[in-house]
Amino acid sequence: MTEQLQRVTIVTETFAPEINGVAHTLTQLVEGMRARGIMVQVIRPRQNKQDVSCSEENLQTVTLPGMPIPGYKELRFGVPFTGRISRAIKQFAPTAVYVATEGPMGYSAVRAARKAGIPVWSGFHTNFHQYIEHYRLRGLERLAYRYLRHFHNQTHGTLVPTRIQRDELDAHGFHNVRVLSRGVNSDMFTPQKRSAALRKAWGVSDQDLVLLYVGRIAGEKNMDLALAAYRRLRNSDERVRMVLVGDGPELPHIKEQYPEIICCGMRRGDDLATHYASGDVFLFPSKTDTFGNVVTEALSSGLAVVSFDYAAGHEHIVSGKSGMLAPFGEDEAFIQQVEMLSDSPNLLTNIRQEARRHAEGISWNSIVDEFVLRLGCAPTKVTQNGNRKAVTPEDSATVQ
Repeated sequence: MTEQLQRVTIVTETFAPEINGVAHTLTQLVEGMRARGIMVQVIRPRQNKQDVSCSEENLQTVTLPGMPIPGYKELRFGVPFTGRISRAIKQFAPTAVYVATEGPMGYSAVRAARKAGIPVWSGFHTNFHQYIEHYRLRGLERLAYRYLRHFHNQTHGTLVPTRIQRDELDAHGFHNVRVLSRGVNSDMFTPQKRSAALRKAWGVSDQDLVLLYVGRIAGEKNMDLALAAYRRLRNSDERVRMVLVGDGPELPHIKEQYPEIICCGMRRGDDLATHYASGDVFLFPSKTDTFGNVVTEALSSGLAVVSFDYAAGHEHIVSGKSGMLAPFGEDEAFIQQVEMLSDSPNLLTNIRQEARRHAEGISWNSIVDEFVLRLGCAPTKVTQNGNRKAVTPEDSATVQ
């Protein structure tokens, strides 16, 4: 008797080659499932006119019309084509459906999966209810939370990246919230990619201290705090430089106000890894991210990360050992952590070494196994004799 091929449908408003944390996480999950012999269907908005539905080995992509997201010109939200989404899911006949975003497309997918009797899980990847504050719609925050709770409670459960996020959603009445952490590619993001040539192009020497920021350059990322930390250090030491990698609505203003800041634009792959490794201190001032893949990428690159004590920082940093943490929301404490690294070269060196050691133990392989287990599939792993065996719940420790 031939074993039936396992199939998983993922519905998302963002996916590669778009650059953001959600797209990156989903890409890792999809590629990991494909490598395990699981057939994956991705339903998402069309990114451009040439972005058509297609099929390749263990992957079927279904693209549907979308609309631009206000404030995110590079992203689109899906239109609720319930009939087309329902037909695509039925024809694919997945073992389970995972809805990664809570927009109209995701809502239609939840309804379609429930109607077809297919188990459906959801992911809480973005704090949209908090982002609202940064787009002058603060009065809608409570309404947004009500919608998100309604959306997620229609699914079998919700996967979140941190224990703090799980506890917060539990407190707000979300049902069956489970932690699925994040991994990092420590072969790609490595201190070995530090480039003297790139630092020279930036106009900095080995004695200069480079404060690095990677990510969307926008209000919801709390860029004002990163700039405040830079100003404080720069005023007392001209060897302090700041490098921004990324794009966003705040970038033109920053270029105008701080012409000396080095703005590198969007970077990908090995080029991005080289930019990480060529910095010294990584600033993660965000108060809205659910995780922050950039934190683990920076740790893996051997940078001293300064973050608030939440999200990826809370999960992966021991303050004063593998990074520096400030109490959540205390901006002055955040700046003081950056100053401490600037004033203590030995501390900076030790933290950078410990950050890399910690990151070497964070694997995407185990995360993918736990993801498909949660969805009711059966991942496999390679045994010592080279064969593959099914992963059992006892093998897993990250989904909680």
